[in-house]
Amino acid sequence: MKRVIFDTDIGIDDAMALLFLHYAPGVRIEAITTVSGNASIANVTRNACHVRERFGIDARIFRGASGPLGPALGQGYPDFVHGKNGLGDIQFPDPRQDAELQSAAEAIVELAEAYPGEITVVAVGRLSNLAKALDLCPRLPELLKEVVVMGGVFMRRGHQGNVSPVAEANMAGDPTAADRVLGSGLAVTIIGLDVTEETIMDEAFIDSLRAQAGEAGSFIYDITRFYFDFYESINSERSCPIHDSSAVAYLLAPEHYHVETGPTRVVCDGVAMGQTILGLHPERYASDAWLERPDCRICTTVDAAAVKKLYLDTLALAGQEI
Repeated sequence: MKRVIFDTDIGIDDAMALLFLHYAPGVRIEAITTVSGNASIANVTRNACHVRERFGIDARIFRGASGPLGPALGQGYPDFVHGKNGLGDIQFPDPRQDAELQSAAEAIVELAEAYPGEITVVAVGRLSNLAKALDLCPRLPELLKEVVVMGGVFMRRGHQGNVSPVAEANMAGDPTAADRVLGSGLAVTIIGLDVTEETIMDEAFIDSLRAQAGEAGSFIYDITRFYFDFYESINSERSCPIHDSSAVAYLLAPEHYHVETGPTRVVCDGVAMGQTILGLHPERYASDAWLERPDCRICTTVDAAAVKKLYLDTLALAGQEI
């Protein structure tokens, strides 16, 4: 059994990833922790509560950071990507159950202490909650099994940032927190744009989900209308990268990814704010900024067809529910 904390700024692709986790055999979602990013902390927490209620997800929800821990790139929320409410502006009633009073950081520490060596955090938003959890519990790297992060870009095969030429949105949204987490000694694996942008869902794929995945497929179809409109406006194609669900795919089937290992930093200021940099040979560098930094695992290539099949096969289990 994989015990998971899903740390999310729940927008369209986050909701798709949460359903991927929910229907995956052998996964227990211990908690959903929210962080601002794709929308305000109020909206992303409401979205998480809605998805939990609508699909019967047995997990507590904990509200997290409402903003970055330090300087960040850009202001406001990407409502042109995810809609004003973060879920493509679909309408739904207020959920009957709200988040817990305990904070996201406190919940991460509590669960890590309750299940030492068993909890994987799948972090698909800014890393603010994890950075706060590290402040509360410096022993966290000894307690968590792994942290799988969707974020960053390492410029492989021509991939660049999506909020600047070098920066990806989650890292740029709180670079101080990101650099803290990547240098903490946590067992971090990073799923960046280098692989998520190689794994594409088009309308035919969404139609297959809609046909096979029951209510989950219909929900995904509805929320991706807004998402596809955005991507069509910039790429002239009705398709989208599989961003956050790629982190779940790595958790379930890491053999679909090739990884490289080395100390990794996030630029915290200047024109390159939010850039993720992998240092493969720290012993050669003039700067000591790389010395004694722990290694991270960086996904550099992906079997995209296998990941898409895994997603479709897993969500098809939703269509078998009575």
